[in-house]
Parts: sequence; structure tokens; C-alpha cells
Amino acid sequence: MISSDAMRGYNDVLILAILHQGDSYGYKIGKEIRERTAGQYIIRETTLYAAFNRLSKNGYIEAYPGAVTNGKPRTYYRITTSGQTFLAVKAAEWRRVKTVVDLFLNQPLTDL
Repeated sequence: MISSDAMRGYNDVLILAILHQGDSYGYKIGKEIRERTAGQYIIRETTLYAAFNRLSKNGYIEAYPGAVTNGKPRTYYRITTSGQTFLAVKAAEWRRVKTVVDLFLNQPLTDL
């Protein structure tokens, strides 16, 4: 399992990538992250909703009420144009970071 510390800087990107594919709600987004990572990363509910607040505050997502479940309206999220731009920037940044890290880790590490 991947630690939440290792994923901390990428939670927003994961959420935005899911929302880029279509509007969704908290539980479903958390489930999607767990399923796509084959259970290697399980985002905590508190982490997920903190990310929603941060992304909303930055104008990257919008919340709106959806269907009523258990007597309470489910909150849905959609990515904004600013969120799509931010996601594209972060995706390009990730490719550069991965390239740099691979330069060091793709060689034999004999001392490990």
C-alpha cells in the first residue's frame, strides 16, 4: 500500500483527473481512486473533503446538489475551466518530474 505521505501532493491531481472524465461525488471518487490503484492507495475521507475544499477555494471545481440519498442531497463536483488548465499544467509537471527521478532509479542500486 502507498502511504498518504507519498501521495500528499498528488491528491488534487487524482481528483481533477477523475472529474475531467465527468461530474462525480465524494464516495464515488474515493472508490474510483481505490479501484484504479488496485487498493494500493486508499484516500481517507477527511483527506478527500479537505481536497474538495481546497480545489473549490482555488476555483478548480464547483459543487452542486444532486440526488437525495438517505434524506440528504448528495453533493456533486465538476471541474472548471481553471481546473482543466491546472490539471494540464500538473500533468506536464508530473511527466518532467518522473523523467528526472527515472534518471536516478532506472540504474542498478547495488547497495540496497
